Amino acid sequence: MNRNKTLYVTDLDGTLLNTKDTINPKSIQIINELVAGGMLFTYATARSLVSATVVTEGLTTDIPVIAYNGALIIHPKTGEVLSSLSFTKEEAEFVQKNLEHHHISPLVYSYIEQIEKVSWNTTKENEGIKRYLSKRKGDKRRRPLANEAGLYDGDAFYYSCIGEKEELIPIYNIFSKDDRFRCTLQQEIYQSEYWCEIMPKKASKAEAIKTMKELWKCDRVVSFGDAINDIPMFEISDECYAVENAVPELKELATGVVESNDNDGVAKWLLQNVN
Repeated sequence: MNRNKTLYVTDLDGTLLNTKDTINPKSIQIINELVAGGMLFTYATARSLVSATVVTEGLTTDIPVIAYNGALIIHPKTGEVLSSLSFTKEEAEFVQKNLEHHHISPLVYSYIEQIEKVSWNTTKENEGIKRYLSKRKGDKRRRPLANEAGLYDGDAFYYSCIGEKEELIPIYNIFSKDDRFRCTLQQEIYQSEYWCEIMPKKASKAEAIKTMKELWKCDRVVSFGDAINDIPMFEISDECYAVENAVPELKELATGVVESNDNDGVAKWLLQNVN
């Protein structure tokens, strides 16, 4: 295995991050030493760069990372954006129309006057939204609104709908069957609520990894994950490994299963296999 031609990509939540939403010190040490030795390593996450930077503190990331499930490829040190996807005006209007019709008030990620913002209606906060916001105090992207007016302003690139599975299924059924969009529905890790996330069609970890692979002239990809949104990433990887705590659907696609996120599964595999 030639490390200079292999791109190693890991998911964060449930994969590299432990159940306390941090990276074990042992994993940080192993990965940083391998990166210093030339390993091309990055992460692909549904998180924003702001949120991911907090939970990956201490981890060396010398190449760009993949955020918002592939809607954004950005260098964490310089802020340089290599790739950014957003909805067309017609697509954004279609999303707004359907969410309002089903009485769903989302978190809207958009660029307003070229500044990244996350907007939400403070009068429609459920427990899942409150939990999300409680972990992001001080986030400069936050744009709380007193009502729905202005919620859909700006150049939107991502919508997160948090709630009960039953109320989100109708939304998922609409957007997952529409070729203009990519839509996922899954339960929040370690919590009871569900997330339905709506993205531009080309926004996926898989498409972003293809771009990264081409930019860095790699001929192989090895990936690690735990959830169903990692399936496209696994499908385009030369090798793919599910952590022990991964969902069964992902384990079925995996080249193999490594130890859990709490037991440094990703880092241990890298230590044993990256020469």
